[in-house]
Amino acid sequence: MNEWAVKTENLTRKFGSFTAVDQVNLAISPGQVCGFLGPNGAGKSTTIRMLCGILEPSAGSGWVLGYDLARDAEQLKKQIGYMSQKFSLYEDLRVIENLDFYAGLYSIPRRLRGNRIEEILEMALLQGREDEMVSSLSRGFRQRLALGCAIIAHPPLVFLDEPTSGVSPTTRREFFNLIQQLTIQGTTVIVSTHFMDEAERCDQIVFFNQGRLMAMDSPDILKQTVVPGILLEVLVENPLALMDEIHAWPFVGDVNLHGRFLHILVHKESDQELIKQRLGVDPERIVPTLEDVFITLARKEEKVGVAL
Repeated sequence: MNEWAVKTENLTRKFGSFTAVDQVNLAISPGQVCGFLGPNGAGKSTTIRMLCGILEPSAGSGWVLGYDLARDAEQLKKQIGYMSQKFSLYEDLRVIENLDFYAGLYSIPRRLRGNRIEEILEMALLQGREDEMVSSLSRGFRQRLALGCAIIAHPPLVFLDEPTSGVSPTTRREFFNLIQQLTIQGTTVIVSTHFMDEAERCDQIVFFNQGRLMAMDSPDILKQTVVPGILLEVLVENPLALMDEIHAWPFVGDVNLHGRFLHILVHKESDQELIKQRLGVDPERIVPTLEDVFITLARKEEKVGVAL
């Protein structure tokens, strides 16, 4: 199992009669950024908590860094970094005191601790803020500090559970730069998000919905293979009012609203001219976005559910 940083077979977690994660099969290579993508309640956080050894699976199997989730959860916890949604920091302590606490928690020897803390301060752009109280830091700097605490022991695998919620787009981009620096050093990073721009920067994406894994591959391959046919984008007045009419046209596979634009899926190139004739505007052929991929996957799953 060691060829994979993470490998699961039918991993499942139930809370009473509710199935939060339903038979998820993962295969994540070392040294990648793998994004868990999906809406709130899709099962991303529950899956991460199982992979960290925090939650015991209800069924199925899993191996993380070669450790069996059923037997080796406590040993596994010592080998990974974990950053939760709530940033597990001590706000009544200074920046330097938080880092020193986590260094002790991960059993970093005193002789090495000072150098490692300096590395983290430099990486997180916290130099000069060592003596500031965590409670006085902006959310962006708390985020950087939380990441520093999670990786202070150089873990080979880091789990980040929606780490960029509630920060500005600029701060999110800067934080993702730090994530990609980690993988250059060989660290595997699993990050849950619902931001499509972050997902675009991942090596691999796992789409979750209603506890199930809908697809898993690189962003480019997903965009090429999941959305069938030709995707067109058109700008029309009152697009919402036109959606039902367009969807009923026999040469249209699907239609979705993207801001002021409609994304229309057709079967062949000649259908583009039909769209132009009926709407009176020239549609632009576009590459599907990850949002298009997610909508297509969700629609397929709805149809399967109706069929069942």
